Amino acid sequence: MPPADPLHGRERQESRLARWLVLPAVGTIVLVALFPLSWTVWESLHLHDLRMPWLGRPFVGADNYIEALGNPRFWSALGHTVFFATVTVGLELMLGLGFALAMNRAFRGRGPVRAAILIPWAIPTVVAGLLWRFMFDGQGGIVNAVLVGIGVLDQARVWFIHPQSAWVPVILADVWKTTPFVALLILAGLQNIDASLYEAARIDGASAWRQFRHVTLPLLKPAILVALIFRTLDAFRVFDLIYALTGGGPGTSTEPIALYTFNTLFQTLRFGYGSALSVIVFAVTFALALAYIRLLGADLTGARR
Repeated sequence: MPPADPLHGRERQESRLARWLVLPAVGTIVLVALFPLSWTVWESLHLHDLRMPWLGRPFVGADNYIEALGNPRFWSALGHTVFFATVTVGLELMLGLGFALAMNRAFRGRGPVRAAILIPWAIPTVVAGLLWRFMFDGQGGIVNAVLVGIGVLDQARVWFIHPQSAWVPVILADVWKTTPFVALLILAGLQNIDASLYEAARIDGASAWRQFRHVTLPLLKPAILVALIFRTLDAFRVFDLIYALTGGGPGTSTEPIALYTFNTLFQTLRFGYGSALSVIVFAVTFALALAYIRLLGADLTGARR
C-alpha cells in the first residue's frame, strides 16, 4: 500500500478549513437575503389582506401575479420607472464622463474641486428631494424666481400639478445627486489608463478628439458598464426621491413601480398582492443585472484578446 501523500492531506485540511470559514458568510446571506425573498414569494402565492383578516391566508397560486399583469396601474408605474431610468441614467453617464475628464486633469485646487463635486452624492436622498421640492415651490421657489427674472417664464409656474412638468424636478434632482457617483467610477477607470498611450497617439499626430475616441473610450468601457449597471438597477428601484418630491403625483403620473408596491403594502394593506409586485420587481432587476454582467464579461473578454 503506497504511503499517504502529506501534500494531498494538507490540501484537504485547507479545503475543510476554507469551508468552515466561508460558512458564516453563507449563513448571513441566507438569513439576510434568501429567507426574506423566500418568504415574499410564499406570501405572493396567498391571499393576505389585512382589511379582511377573517379570510385568513388561502392559497391562490398565481392569481396575484395575473392581477398585477392585468392592472393598468402596474403597467403605468412600470412605464414611469423605465422612463425615469432611461432619461436619468443617460444624462448621468454623459455628465459623469465630462466631470471625470475634468477632474482627471492636473490643475491648481484639484483636490477641493473633487471634494465639492462629490457633495451632492453625500447628501441623504430624502433631504435632497425636499431641497429640490422647496426650490421648485410654486410660490417662493428660487427656480421660478430665476426663470421669471431672466424672462424664460412670464409668471411663476406650479410645477407639481402638471404630469409633464412634475417630472422636471424629479429628473434634475436625481441627476444632480447621483452624477458625482458616476463621475467617481469613471474617474477610477481614467486613472488606470497608461499615459504612454496618449503620448504615442500624440507622436502619431492624433488630435485630442481622436485620442478620446480611439484611446479613452475603448479603455473606459468596463468602467462605464459598471456605472451603467449600478445606476440602472438603482434607478429602477427609485422610491425615496420621488416619495419626498411628488409622492407619485399628481395622481399617479410620477409613480414608479417601487412606490406603487409600497402603497399597495402599507396603504391598502394587501400583503399578498404587494408581495407579488415585489417579486416582479426583483425578477426584472435580477434579469437586468444578469444581462449587464454578461455584457460586461463579454466586453472584458474581448478587451483581453
